[in-house]
Amino acid sequence: MSATGIERLVAIMARLRDPQRGCEWDTAQTFATIAPYTIEEAYEVADAIERADMEDLRDELGDLLLQVVFHARMAEEAGDFAFGDVVAAICDKMERRHPHIFGDAAEGGHHLWEVIKAEERDAKGHVSALDGVAIDLPALLRAEKLQKRAARTGFDWPDASGPRAKIDEELSEVEAAADDAHRVEEVGDLLFAVVNWARKFGIDPETALRAANAKFERRFRAMEAADERFADRSLEEQETLWRRAKAAE
Repeated sequence: MSATGIERLVAIMARLRDPQRGCEWDTAQTFATIAPYTIEEAYEVADAIERADMEDLRDELGDLLLQVVFHARMAEEAGDFAFGDVVAAICDKMERRHPHIFGDAAEGGHHLWEVIKAEERDAKGHVSALDGVAIDLPALLRAEKLQKRAARTGFDWPDASGPRAKIDEELSEVEAAADDAHRVEEVGDLLFAVVNWARKFGIDPETALRAANAKFERRFRAMEAADERFADRSLEEQETLWRRAKAAE
């Protein structure tokens, strides 16, 4: 988008947030009320990418950009920072984290990126390897990030056999749980162990689960399409339809 286009979008948001002449809904929003929309728009971008829908991706990226402008406008109204400061901050960060491209470092790559990130966390006064992992990340993604951070300190299994054994242990504890509260806790531990196992195979658990969701939805819809009385069928009959839907793929 051209600089003129960015300026236009920033001006539109300023107009929408105008206390006297703006939109009633937009002027009532806060960082906290807008945050869920920001997360939703990011997922809609990912969905458009997964569907390879470039027209939709263009629109969803615009919606996500609007979220950035919205937050920046609220921050400007509070006297904290403006959209230009957001752009300057990310430009500075990208140049700082790529000294082999924009500086005089001889080598770069992912390792150097992580070293620089760690130095930045130290400069912010972080005392734990886990500091800075956002609380509001999706649970599977946050579990993976926490595990990766812990692994940098050496707290990690050497191979996949460790988390695999932990899965069996957690399954037993789920089955042995004395009450619902205990069972919820143990199921959480089980899911955490599965994320750890997936990490050992280099599998992104969030992506894997999205793919499983899509596969289930696709097959379930195929069963419904194959039998208009699907909901009235016995479980055995439904299982037969499931196997047919699976085989058809």
